[in-house]
Amino acid sequence: MDDTQIKRTALMSAYLRAHHAVHATPKIFDDFMALRLLTKEDLAAFDDGMANALPLIDPQRASLNPDRADAVSAMVQSYFPTSLFLSRSRYTEDHLHAAIQQGMSQYVILGAGMDTFAFRNTELHLPFQIFEIDHPATQAFKRKRLAELGWDIPSHLHFIPFDFTIHKLDTELARTPYNHNAPTLFSWLGVVHYLPREAVFHTLRMIAENTAPNSIVIFDYWDNDAFIPEKAAARVNIMHAMLRQAGEPMVTGFDPNTLGSELQAIGLRLVEHFSPRDIQNIYFQNRSDDYYAYEHAYFVKAVVE
Repeated sequence: MDDTQIKRTALMSAYLRAHHAVHATPKIFDDFMALRLLTKEDLAAFDDGMANALPLIDPQRASLNPDRADAVSAMVQSYFPTSLFLSRSRYTEDHLHAAIQQGMSQYVILGAGMDTFAFRNTELHLPFQIFEIDHPATQAFKRKRLAELGWDIPSHLHFIPFDFTIHKLDTELARTPYNHNAPTLFSWLGVVHYLPREAVFHTLRMIAENTAPNSIVIFDYWDNDAFIPEKAAARVNIMHAMLRQAGEPMVTGFDPNTLGSELQAIGLRLVEHFSPRDIQNIYFQNRSDDYYAYEHAYFVKAVVE
């Protein structure tokens, strides 16, 4: 992946979160820092891309002559996985804040991307520790952007370059102030479907074996039907096509009926398992806009035994 593609991939989720934070009421997840990660040129380019995509994806809706802002909103709300990005972040951070009240002292963000948690929660400080783990190229881009913005890096925020298909999580965490005896919450959002199945379970096993009992793992996944064009929802098929074109195909889904036993076998107890219907009922009821739960996407909360 070249530098331009790394930049676009890294910033896309920030753009979608920023659009929601600026334009939506009520907010599902308020990432009020996301917009600041985008330059004016980045923002204009993403807006142009959204407005130009609507006639290609939904000619009938485009024929109603929506203005530019309406066209962008239609794409953000109805065709991109914005609702998934927002609801999974809300789900994770709600659990994290509750866990902090109970003594949680470490937060590990696997596949952090352009996450802004450390900068939105400035009241958190040592001894609380935050570890951002991501692909070296993506993390290098983020650190460069943070330097350009002049954002101070909190002393309790640690960056760990990591390739899930090559590196071992326990080895890389051992190089940092991470304390394997301290209660920890691991969030792993928007990643597992890009990895081979064996890499997913290898990482989960490493967490189970190197983390204090009752530590929490939260991740999202797509069910197997999402990978079968005849069974997948229309906007899921559109996203598959976009990702293949970008050179980042999704490769792995899971069976919701067997995942609990698979986690149990590696030392993780499934304590919460939200289906798209659950997510719709919790986060998207009675909205007047077009946000709704993303088809085939599930949220998992598991606890280290």
